[in-house]
Amino acid sequence: MNKNNLPIYFSFAVIFGILIGSFFNGDSSGFTSFSSNAKNELKIKKLLNYIQRDYVDTVNTDKLLDGAIAQMLNKLDPHSVYIPKENLQAITENMQGNFVGIGVQFRMIKDSITVIQPIKGGPSIKAGIKAGDRILMADKDTLFGKEIRSGNVPKFLKGKPATKVTLQIYRKSTDSLFTVSIKRGKVNIKSVDLAYMVNDSIGYIKLDRFARNTYREFKTSLQTLKTRGMTDLILDLRGNGGGFIDIANRIVDEFLEDEKRIVFTKNNKNEITESFATENGIFENGGVYVLMDENSASASEILAGALQDNDKGTIVGRRSFGKGLVQQEMDLGDGSAVRLTIARYYTPTGRSIQKPYSKNGDYTYASDYQQRVRNGELYNKDSIPVVDSLRYTTPKGKIVYGGGGIIPDVFVPIDTTSYMSNFYFIAITNFAFEYVDRNRMEIAEKWTLDTFIADFDTNALIFDEFYAKIKKFKPSIKTQEIIQKYLKSSIANEIFGDVGFYRMQHKEDKMILKVLELENQQE
Repeated sequence: MNKNNLPIYFSFAVIFGILIGSFFNGDSSGFTSFSSNAKNELKIKKLLNYIQRDYVDTVNTDKLLDGAIAQMLNKLDPHSVYIPKENLQAITENMQGNFVGIGVQFRMIKDSITVIQPIKGGPSIKAGIKAGDRILMADKDTLFGKEIRSGNVPKFLKGKPATKVTLQIYRKSTDSLFTVSIKRGKVNIKSVDLAYMVNDSIGYIKLDRFARNTYREFKTSLQTLKTRGMTDLILDLRGNGGGFIDIANRIVDEFLEDEKRIVFTKNNKNEITESFATENGIFENGGVYVLMDENSASASEILAGALQDNDKGTIVGRRSFGKGLVQQEMDLGDGSAVRLTIARYYTPTGRSIQKPYSKNGDYTYASDYQQRVRNGELYNKDSIPVVDSLRYTTPKGKIVYGGGGIIPDVFVPIDTTSYMSNFYFIAITNFAFEYVDRNRMEIAEKWTLDTFIADFDTNALIFDEFYAKIKKFKPSIKTQEIIQKYLKSSIANEIFGDVGFYRMQHKEDKMILKVLELENQQE
């Protein structure tokens, strides 16, 4: 994964998470009731027939109808969305947590598809594919020396289960060209980006989303960290755009005692559905810190709200996104679907954390982040807007508010000290790949992640090499420190994957440092 700009990636992540909604049960009864209105159905059919038969210009009525559906949903709420058939498969795969293919993370380097990492447990790693390999051909299709967009690459590598694809591979480290036949299989899309021990007692888990495989991965990580002595957990939900409510509920259940309310939903008939914790939680006696930011949405907010309202743990960071609506997927019969808002959800104290919106495509809703920048709430907790009529009290007397996101218990302002221009982000990413690509075998023999974090480039020779290559004057000492840190993080990313990048970044992560400060105050 390219870390050119973390805020941009987090923004994409939350937009994607909001698009896919937060709760699907496969019931399409809502659409059936619409279809039963024969008069409306006939009206739409007549209009399309008139356009096809009589309109002065040639019109693609499929695209016209797609646009009309999207506009119709746009007049309901910000989270009821239309998903065209060409997008549905990718969204479904992401939320199921797997796809069928060969299993590689790749990037287009110059004119070649370059493997960044083979995915753990996937067919490629079993077939011997390594980081740095160039995929030149897939069966009879040439994949180098011509313009191929990254988005078009999967169609050559994905396919039906157990089908084979023959790849021609160039391996730079041994200057060798060879072919390998790979049988496509199920590839896991990980939800737990990272799980490790910060120190002897504090563990850390980062959740990317709440997909079908998320609870299983989370539970495994939680159990592993407990065996390593974890008594307190940092659960990082920054940039997590949400997913399935039932998955969020199962994760919350690991922290709450039996019969504690987790969340409840209310539909248009005022029917209430409640979820409660069971006696099965394995971390009910452990401490928990939940990290959140302005891009933590939907199921992330359900989890944080459930813990906050039950006086469990501490929410650290900034006010979350503010999505309190529940969507359900409904099939439209041609491979497309709608995600229609069918209910609102409420935290255990009765809070709705849905931020205000108007129907008819609300621009101010989409520009909420810019508004938060303008009013100063990303820098100062006192600038977070609260409505006194939406004030609630937890069982232990803590004051919490509804009306637009989860307000943290401990505020941490956005870090503006690590700003770099896009020039440096791009230059560093390219340099990091080229450096690792030249030295891959030597690096593999010399470095582990822990020794890399502690000792890599302490004499700044590689940092100097970077500046010599880009042919720019060195900036201020402070900017040099930022660039040097990001360069080392990017090289770690190329060698060790996401875990390398995040472990490097965490050394100066303001929210994690705040948690360690809070822990020290309790000792």
